[in-house]
Amino acid sequence: MGQKVNPTSFRLQIHKNWDSRWFAPKKDFARLLIEDIKLREHVEKRFAARPTIARVEIERSANLVTITIHTAKAGVVIGRGGAGVTELKAELEKIASLPIRINIEEVKRPDLSAKLVAENIAHQLERRSNFRRTTKMAAQNTMNAGAKGVRIQVAGRLNNAEMARREKVIEGSVPLHTLRADVDFHVARAKTPAGIIGVKVWIYKGERND
Repeated sequence: MGQKVNPTSFRLQIHKNWDSRWFAPKKDFARLLIEDIKLREHVEKRFAARPTIARVEIERSANLVTITIHTAKAGVVIGRGGAGVTELKAELEKIASLPIRINIEEVKRPDLSAKLVAENIAHQLERRSNFRRTTKMAAQNTMNAGAKGVRIQVAGRLNNAEMARREKVIEGSVPLHTLRADVDFHVARAKTPAGIIGVKVWIYKGERND
């Protein structure tokens, strides 16, 4: 029986970094952690209609919380004349205990973001697309975007089947045991009438030597 480990946490401090970067004394840690979770959830919920948010990074200093939103569609987040960001900032400041600064960074190749690919597949499964065609198309688009390998796994009552099962699509190579390998990973859930279908995506972007 193989021991499963999240490919991102496995590579922390080698070439991956934490999405929340701050230090707090023991008495404040739990409060700030819950605050981070609420801030992330609010950003995700606000743009939940279509998968656009690839990553939300939070950095805290003594008197400021900096939130960096990595998105495939910067225009949707920024809004007309920056109105979207101003509104989002006001909403997040009601949750946070400190003033907030928001940075928007555009993801140039969304097909190389495991989160965007997984959420896009889940979104299509919720709209009753055929899982085989959806996963094969997603894998092909990721390989065309320049990935060295991709692995997509869907599990649950696929195509409304009576029994749950697991199906995989693998293109190229995904060396999960190589620490130098830059592997992006995400899990998404598709809420279908037959039940929840889990979607896991691993994307291998090549080796990192930094």
